[in-house]
Amino acid sequence: MRLFARALRRAEFPLKMTEGFSPHPRLSIKRALKLGLESENEEATVVLKELTELSDFKKRLQDQLPEGIEIKDVQGNFN
Repeated sequence: MRLFARALRRAEFPLKMTEGFSPHPRLSIKRALKLGLESENEEATVVLKELTELSDFKKRLQDQLPEGIEIKDVQGNFN
């Protein structure tokens, strides 16, 4: 979770933040893994303040992630 939050901040996306004493990016990972387990397919949801091209989002985020972590697909929900 921290890895993706850091990568999103480094990519300078307009992140929507939670409210409260300790705000953090609105980011959720669907099925959290138990400590020490690995996976090849995980889904995450990120909430942005403004629209971003999906291809641009994927490239900018991938550039900030360490080797071995690959963004396979990006989908948008523009509600």
